Amino acid sequence: MKESVAISGNSGPKVRSDCEIVLELKSEGGILIDLSSKVKVLYGESIINLLTAILDFFEIKDAVVRIIDSGALPFVLAARMESVIKQLISTDLEYLPEFLPENNYYTSRDRFRFSRLYLPGNTPGLMINAGLHSADGIILDLEDSVAPEKKEEARILVRNALRQINFNGAERMVRINQGEMGLRDLHFVIPHNVNLILLPKCETADYIAQVENEITTIKSKFNIVSQVFLMPIIESALGIENVFRIVNGSENIVAVAIGLEDYTADLGVSRTVGGKESFYARTRLVVAAKAAGIQPIDSVFSDVADMEALKNNVLESKALGFEGMGCIHPRQVSVIRQGFAPDKTEIEKSKKIILAFEEAKLKGLGVVALGSKMIDQPVVVRAERTISLAVRLGLLSADWKKEASAVEK
Repeated sequence: MKESVAISGNSGPKVRSDCEIVLELKSEGGILIDLSSKVKVLYGESIINLLTAILDFFEIKDAVVRIIDSGALPFVLAARMESVIKQLISTDLEYLPEFLPENNYYTSRDRFRFSRLYLPGNTPGLMINAGLHSADGIILDLEDSVAPEKKEEARILVRNALRQINFNGAERMVRINQGEMGLRDLHFVIPHNVNLILLPKCETADYIAQVENEITTIKSKFNIVSQVFLMPIIESALGIENVFRIVNGSENIVAVAIGLEDYTADLGVSRTVGGKESFYARTRLVVAAKAAGIQPIDSVFSDVADMEALKNNVLESKALGFEGMGCIHPRQVSVIRQGFAPDKTEIEKSKKIILAFEEAKLKGLGVVALGSKMIDQPVVVRAERTISLAVRLGLLSADWKKEASAVEK
């Protein structure tokens, strides 16, 4: 066998919960593993045993492995080891960690998606405790946050993370790459308990069809019956022009997002706090989403230090009709969730509308009024949706009608 070397992973003073592995294939000499780790005394033997098992799985008999460990968990060690092996040998085998049975990955079309936390797909230290931040969705990102030369190893790491990490009820999302590279990403995530795929820089309904066909092929191959939802991200002028056709490109599309950094770059203008340059695009996307019966999701807010500006941005976004926003830092999650959730005034008004409507129906009245204002059917539907959301979020008791009746008596 020709001698060759490959590297995978990360090391350095600021790296945590990761490792760097250097694999050198030899023509003889057996297996030699050189481990550098602060936890070597406690876990050195188990780390060496794991790496040896992976080498044996891929039938590698002669190699030198050098590993700098920064507290990597077994699924990370396995991903880095598999990555270096696949850089040097051609194989379709996968070394898969066992799926944690308590890792519930069920989702639904109508669940709220107020906050979605982006995590770089090649940084395991940010993944492990991500579920503690209470985001509605966790996005393992294979696109912009991963360097081109790291894409392949990130795919393996994200695959292992989907199998091993309990995200505490958050929807399990992956943002794939664009075009053919994105179609290849699907093979690493669809069989491994993903809920939703984000499609960046989506510009045509034709690409939606390509993604759907690829997912169908993969699900058929692995006998997967669980539904995988889609969220196109519109990030160009062409995407905005085609947005209504895009959101109707598949019955599995449950939301559509806008990416303003790339959109404004495509227009050749700067993104501003006021957002005049993107107002048309945002409102057009909201209208297309509402017409298609899916959720419109606003762009991320890039200033992670200014919580007051974020709060104002969320309220403006909600006023335009958006139903969620991406997060690039955990501290943004609570501000975004609170901003998009119904407030006390909205809940109380909705309760009065519903009670007035039901009372009018009991009396056989054709006209419903609340105070001096007439109430039509769309207003009632909106009130019912607000109340339903408040109940789901725990902001209102499911027995609120009985409680309201008891108060009146």
